[in-house]
Amino acid sequence: MIVLGIDGALHGTFSAAVARNGEVAAQRDRTGNVALERGLELIAGAMRDACVTSETIDRIAVGTGPGGFTGLRIAIAYAKSLAQAWHVPLAGISSFDILEFGLELPRALTVVVGRPGILSVRLRSYGEPARRVSGTTAEAVSALAAFANPQEPLPIVGAPEDVLAAFAEGGFIVQPYPPTIRSAAVAAALAASSAPLPGSLHEVGPDYGELPAAKVPKRR
Repeated sequence: MIVLGIDGALHGTFSAAVARNGEVAAQRDRTGNVALERGLELIAGAMRDACVTSETIDRIAVGTGPGGFTGLRIAIAYAKSLAQAWHVPLAGISSFDILEFGLELPRALTVVVGRPGILSVRLRSYGEPARRVSGTTAEAVSALAAFANPQEPLPIVGAPEDVLAAFAEGGFIVQPYPPTIRSAAVAAALAASSAPLPGSLHEVGPDYGELPAAKVPKRR
């Protein structure tokens, strides 16, 4: 199976990758606000590097967030347009699943930094329903404080040092885990090889984690 992976939500980077039969065939990454100007170029470059064409791609994977608003929206727009034009299925992969890919942790707190000072976190614990919190670091620590076990280390995935320190101060025994795969598009492509597919392209949409910072105009 050949999967084209696209992500614009994580690490302040736009990335594209091709996975062939569960192995990375090519990847291209560019840091900065480059999704609109360079995104399609990076996708085309990864496909050339992997020697694949639109006719040989079996499915497309796209990171659905949470993460950076602009890159996330553009990546999903590209992925939906290409999937529709090439008549291939599209799989949406959560940023949390991208960061955790390959770690196989039964319990984990995974952290996505959306904009400065704002987090989206997901707590999974031994098969229980996942808990989601979005807000400031202090709000996330406070909301999850009830789940801090002073006798058990908590694996924390993808968190920068200041966030790790905040959770440690909040009573968690912090056990940091960096993602095993730095390129979000690579992780998305590999994860999508075995991911269930949605019924239609319309089911794949952005998870912003929080509402964009905007003011609702008042009616006159």
